[in-house]
Amino acid sequence: MSASPEGPDDHALLRAHVAGDPDAFGLLLARHRDRLWAVALRTTGNPEDAADGLQDGLVAAYRRAGTFRGDSAVTTWLHRVVVNACLDRLRARKVRAADPLPDDLDEQASRGGVVGAPTPTTDPERAATDAETRERVLAALATLPPEQRAALVLVDMEGYGVAEAAEVLGCAVGTVKSRCSRGRARLAALLADLVAAPVAERPPASPPGNRPATSDVPSPRTTRGPPADAP
Repeated sequence: MSASPEGPDDHALLRAHVAGDPDAFGLLLARHRDRLWAVALRTTGNPEDAADGLQDGLVAAYRRAGTFRGDSAVTTWLHRVVVNACLDRLRARKVRAADPLPDDLDEQASRGGVVGAPTPTTDPERAATDAETRERVLAALATLPPEQRAALVLVDMEGYGVAEAAEVLGCAVGTVKSRCSRGRARLAALLADLVAAPVAERPPASPPGNRPATSDVPSPRTTRGPPADAP
């Protein structure tokens, strides 16, 4: 395995797993599980479907590791498998697009790929306003069709470039742009008063996490951890 001060790289771990190393997939999963959990939660909108979708995706990745061609980052491949599993679960269960997101999504700070918490404030009025804004944005996000929500999660919350998001979602770059454009337009209509508010009255933008955020849409977080590792 090729190694670095942080251990074998992702490609080396996946190759070792395919070759029969019983520990390699667990090491790879430990490295990226938090970020995959965050994406699964934001895509599905509730912890139960997120846990099931993530578990489905990890089992699929575990079993299909030999099909990985190595022409993209391992993280991109893992995200594609997990996002597709989440979307499949949403379609299978016919989850209503308007189902509310859980109230505790913003409580998980400093997990992989999750944008940091808003700047703390000792002003109770400001804190209440910030919390109300987050709830409204998350509720609006939950009204989007799953495919639009997934595109916005990757591009506007996880900081993926459009081309990389297209690779994750397995669609054309133009499709991702179109889904993001329609999703943003829907959110802008639902949150028109927030968009029109003077900059001084808006809540402070969240500092970036592991990837730069490209939107002021607050990032959801969860207090629940990801499901158990794949077999």
